[in-house]
Amino acid sequence: QVQLVESGGALVQPGGSLRLSCAASGNIFRVYAMGWYRQAPGKQRELVAEITSGLNTTYADSVKGRFTISRDSAKKMVYLQMNNLKPEDTAVYYCNAELATFPRVSYSTSYWGQGTQVTVSS
Repeated sequence: QVQLVESGGALVQPGGSLRLSCAASGNIFRVYAMGWYRQAPGKQRELVAEITSGLNTTYADSVKGRFTISRDSAKKMVYLQMNNLKPEDTAVYYCNAELATFPRVSYSTSYWGQGTQVTVSS
């Protein structure tokens, strides 16, 4: 019943910008941390950025200073503003959320979106 739906992926030239969005829906009691992961061909999935319910943020070293994660907790949405994109940013980007659902509101479970493709190429 829980869904995470990403949007905003596209083909963009090096140096360009994109903004990814993720909307969580379903029988959700509370959303804790939300984040973005990415997986490039032949590589493991890696954390790009994470934001907690207290708005603390974590970024991969490779994206610090270029990407910004934010969230609208009331709307259960998380965003990733990506600036100065590089070819090595090419990957499928996945939204992740740690959340509790009704009726088991004391438990937190990790959920994943289907991913959105970001391709950085001239």
